[in-house]
Amino acid sequence: MWRWFAVICLLFTVALSIVGCGGGNVPQRKTVEVPMPSGLERAKMLLQNYAEGQPLGSEVSTFPQILEEVRKSAPDKAAILEKGFTDLQSQPAKSQQIARDLLRQL
Repeated sequence: MWRWFAVICLLFTVALSIVGCGGGNVPQRKTVEVPMPSGLERAKMLLQNYAEGQPLGSEVSTFPQILEEVRKSAPDKAAILEKGFTDLQSQPAKSQQIARDLLRQL
């Protein structure tokens, strides 16, 4: 008798694992698309951080990419940024003041 009970429990467990517990009601996922900031917006964010005292870091490597994006949309501001980025890299001790000046010009 116990042997039949064990077999029935085993079959029930196997059937339950095959069928599953949740059925097919999987909630749909919502995706949210966040637009990337423009080159000028990215530059302003970096400059704001520098103006608040953040030292220059690895993000300096993105300066050329940011400049290219700004050149496409605002060539006059790209020229200002190019000079400012060069000044920031050559005079890191004055980065706060340089960043503040650049923000005023943009």
